Amino acid sequence: MAEITPEVVAAHGLSEEEYARVLHALGREPNMVELGIFSVMWSEHCSYKSSRIHLKKLPTEAPWVICGPGENAGVIDIGDGQAAIFKMESHNHPSYIEPYQGAATGVGGILRDVFTMGARPVANMNALRFGRPDHPKMKHLVQGVVAGIGGYGNCVGVPTVGGETNFHKAYDGNILVNAMTVGIADTDKIFYSAATGIGNPIVYVGSKTGRDGIHGATMASADFDEKSDEKRPTVQVGDPFTEKLLIEACLELMATDAIVAIQDMGAAGLTSSSVEMATNGKAGIVLDMDKVPCREEGMTPYEMMLSESQERMLMVLKPGKEAMAEAIFRKWELDFAVIGEVTDTGHMVLTWQGETVCDIPLGPLAEDAPLYDRPAASRADYAAWANVAPLGNVPPSADLGADLVKLMGCADLANRSWIWQQYDSQVGADTLQKSGGDAAVVRIHGTRKALAMSTDCTPRYCYADPYEGGKQAVAETYRNISAVGATPLAITNCLNFANPQRPEIMAQIVGCLEGMGDACRALDYPIVSGNVSLYNESKATGGGSAILPTPAIGGVGLMQDYGAMATVAFKSAGEAIFVIGQSNGHLGQSLWLREIHGREDGAPPPVDLAKERAHAEFVRQLIADGKVSAVHDVSDGGLLVALAEMALAGGIGCTLEEIGDHFTAFGEDQARYVVTSAVADQIQAAGIPMLRVGTTGGTAVAGPGFSVELAELREANDAFFRDWMEG
Repeated sequence: MAEITPEVVAAHGLSEEEYARVLHALGREPNMVELGIFSVMWSEHCSYKSSRIHLKKLPTEAPWVICGPGENAGVIDIGDGQAAIFKMESHNHPSYIEPYQGAATGVGGILRDVFTMGARPVANMNALRFGRPDHPKMKHLVQGVVAGIGGYGNCVGVPTVGGETNFHKAYDGNILVNAMTVGIADTDKIFYSAATGIGNPIVYVGSKTGRDGIHGATMASADFDEKSDEKRPTVQVGDPFTEKLLIEACLELMATDAIVAIQDMGAAGLTSSSVEMATNGKAGIVLDMDKVPCREEGMTPYEMMLSESQERMLMVLKPGKEAMAEAIFRKWELDFAVIGEVTDTGHMVLTWQGETVCDIPLGPLAEDAPLYDRPAASRADYAAWANVAPLGNVPPSADLGADLVKLMGCADLANRSWIWQQYDSQVGADTLQKSGGDAAVVRIHGTRKALAMSTDCTPRYCYADPYEGGKQAVAETYRNISAVGATPLAITNCLNFANPQRPEIMAQIVGCLEGMGDACRALDYPIVSGNVSLYNESKATGGGSAILPTPAIGGVGLMQDYGAMATVAFKSAGEAIFVIGQSNGHLGQSLWLREIHGREDGAPPPVDLAKERAHAEFVRQLIADGKVSAVHDVSDGGLLVALAEMALAGGIGCTLEEIGDHFTAFGEDQARYVVTSAVADQIQAAGIPMLRVGTTGGTAVAGPGFSVELAELREANDAFFRDWMEG
């Protein structure tokens, strides 16, 4: 084996101090296999060594939470003996290097996290951040990522029902691709990853192991430079048809009593899956590397353990169940091999060609992995570094209608149907509401119940004020789920940040997590799963180009009867239009300020969590009572944009009496909804600010001093993606 030199250690992403810890843990020098295993298990991607100390402060419990963070995915009780199982994951670095396969395997990985626990996946979502549309690489990245998500999700037979896509120059050199899957399981058929039972067989199933994706977890824990394209071999290659077979085979075996534990091979492949299973079961593990199914000649234990080849699972079976299990996987034309057994040693031992090639105590690999309390800048020092200009004087709008047209045509608000029309949103025949509304809604098959789900984050808010931005990301998913009539129950997250070794970036992480935690506590909306993606910055763009802090939130809620579901579209002419919540005209960090005046100034809008909860509960009650015909939350672009979106969705205009100036038209104050009602006199708001602003009808969005035809708004809204992709 190769000699372990300081250069070899550094190439594996370990610091001098971390390598000293390896020496202490082993009491000797590691060999290359052991060094590789330590390097991936101690990467940020697997160990969360810079964020674990802060993640522990987040609220994770509620009466309806069956399983919080620590397993493959989070689990919540949705009644009637059923559970929703869901998680969000990042595939950022792979998607920048190889956009199609990076995005496709991101979808495949998050699907495995969910069906590993016994759930049939019922919905996929995604949250995408790209750089400037005029960046020379961006069109290629957008096309590749969208094709990869569609190509994998469509083939595997799980509908892609919603998500979000933003553009900002901060993502020029490091795009974000976050994927979320939601599944349904019976509460008495949930599977966990703890390997137990000394002597129980350890079984490898799925695809063969190849050399793709080796060091993927390490690559995902480093920032980019000019040589990023050389990392292309660390990007995995996916096969959605094999994944579909794997889902069906796993669910068939799960219907028996054969499985003791199960874990998917995601980041760090066979290494992380075996280490996590043994650690969770407080056991040991021995694997015979000669028995690992390989698709390439001459693979070494180092390559087998670090490969991130896709569509693979690891299981612990009950003794005597091997033949039955093998018959199921062979029927589905998948590999099946008994490659080891559970031991009581507390060690991971690997044998190959008659020799022991690895013997590592499991404690230092997992539970005792490095944990850093990295220095974070104070709020004052962060504000000085972020250098966000105060809002100052804001010139009045010369023409509210012209500003509205420009906003509706900007990259962040443009019609995204070019994206979601490439996704099969209807497979399974249970999708009730897909992309284009506030939240996606999927019926729980064979019932009147439905799950609502939304992904949200406003990175420009998080940059200007990490604490308020973290609160807002959680609150917006809460609003979006409430706006369709569902009760928000829990969230997953994908925490995307730059280099945590920079105190100002650590301040973003700490601030966003504090805001998220406070919002979750106030809204009774716990965090049950998640993912951390750090080092999202690129030296390739000149200087140190860090992404905006992007704690993407995926929320899930429950609707007891989907017959009462609300949508955003105006339904008929002559209905009253109300705004619920206070409109104070907050223009700091607004899209209007950026798109009309080219300024990213001011503080983001403050988030009053008590009002968020009260207003959402009021709106949900209005929907349940059938008193409102359309509902939309007010977010990017403010009130006038929300009204235009409702008008375009329904093909019906509106006349507004109470729109005021640019402050009330485009301010992004939080905790607000627009509702329409044919029974306006029956709506009573108990202590909640509510203002009638107009009436539906006509072919334009019109107010004092302006009128814009829906046809002009629609052309502006449709033009961006159409012209960009056809150009």
